[in-house]
Amino acid sequence: MIGSGFQNIFKIPELKKRILFTLGLLVVYRVGVHVPVPGIDAAALASFFARAEGTIFGIFNMFSGGALQRLSVFALGIMPYISASIILQLLTVVIPHLEQLKKEGEQGRKKITQYTRYGTVFLSIVQGFGISVGLESMSSPGGAPVVLFPGWAFRLMTVITLTAGTAFIMWLGEQITERGIGNGISLIIFAGIVARLPTAGANTFRLLSSGEMGVFIVLILIIFMVLVIGFIIFVEQGQRRIPVQYAKRVVGRKMYGGQSTHLPLKINTSGVIPPIFASSIIMFPATIANFINIPWIKSIGEGMRPGGVVYELLYVGFIFFFCYFYTAVTFNPVDVAENMKKQGGYIPGIRPGKRTADYIDKVLTRITLGGAIYVSLVCVMPSILITRFNIPFYFGGTALLIVVGVAIDTVAQIESHMLSRHYEGFLKQGGARLRSR
Repeated sequence: MIGSGFQNIFKIPELKKRILFTLGLLVVYRVGVHVPVPGIDAAALASFFARAEGTIFGIFNMFSGGALQRLSVFALGIMPYISASIILQLLTVVIPHLEQLKKEGEQGRKKITQYTRYGTVFLSIVQGFGISVGLESMSSPGGAPVVLFPGWAFRLMTVITLTAGTAFIMWLGEQITERGIGNGISLIIFAGIVARLPTAGANTFRLLSSGEMGVFIVLILIIFMVLVIGFIIFVEQGQRRIPVQYAKRVVGRKMYGGQSTHLPLKINTSGVIPPIFASSIIMFPATIANFINIPWIKSIGEGMRPGGVVYELLYVGFIFFFCYFYTAVTFNPVDVAENMKKQGGYIPGIRPGKRTADYIDKVLTRITLGGAIYVSLVCVMPSILITRFNIPFYFGGTALLIVVGVAIDTVAQIESHMLSRHYEGFLKQGGARLRSR
């Protein structure tokens, strides 16, 4: 069934063109990851990152697909764009102008996108300057300096190079979203994480061949990864469907409404934002401790590294906080209730208006608790495997959440393209049901 679904992809010229266009731009991105910034000692930088494992640099390196470790032109990755978009989403709550733009439809969305681009360039300049200054003080464990010729010439060149690289990645992501298939920004992060699969497989094979890891442990790892991926798929597609009834309206000689539908609320409304923010905040002290040679600060930094009890407790706490906080920012029950009331819709047994908003908020609060528990379990389990049982699990929970989530969204878009042209999807029964509707 799945094989015939893949064959049908290439029978649709537009879909085939979109997929090939997406793959082509992702190849361009992966080639750019290997283009280094001038003036860097690559061997000294690699030694530094080997020592700085488990800090905030590790997170940024993961999302940049290893570009930060090589200090390539794409070293900042897409993180400045993600940070700028999240900051703008948060500002829409406190700035009336942005909130008004959000409600203006397509034109408002274009204006917010423009502001996001400006914010991305600004954050890239700030982060690029910080990286250039920090690199000048870095050295390998053997004492070799990372920067060959420090000074303002190196700083300006690095800022311009890294900012241009981030702007180019942002453009690639927008082109994929507009002319390719799937969400471009998410697919770029997806490509960076998946690109580490061969290295992880080679490391596992090396440990297996040298006898440091047994065949039984490898089988456990494979089974565990399959179970976690299945669990993620199950929860990510989970919804709480609130029944909605629309009253009948007579306009002229026609009658509208009267149908029953539902309001779908995702269990994990906040996506992968909570673990990204939580790990970034907790690892910040460990990162700062690398540059401060004071014993008690070093000890605090060591205690905040992944695997420790303090780190895991803080990690789960911040995940819960950001799950609720980000859900509250991105989903407004009052607006949903007002729109439902304007269209003549109501929840059976609940009065329209404030009572409906309170009911939706109550349901959302309850399912967000389940979503926070789910995200915490997925993100904490891999680190427990590594630290407690000494099992080399190379993909953290955040990476798995991103990979599986992006894969689900991309496959759903491919399915919709195929079904709209009366082709079988990946699953024939699902496609037949959609066509019959």
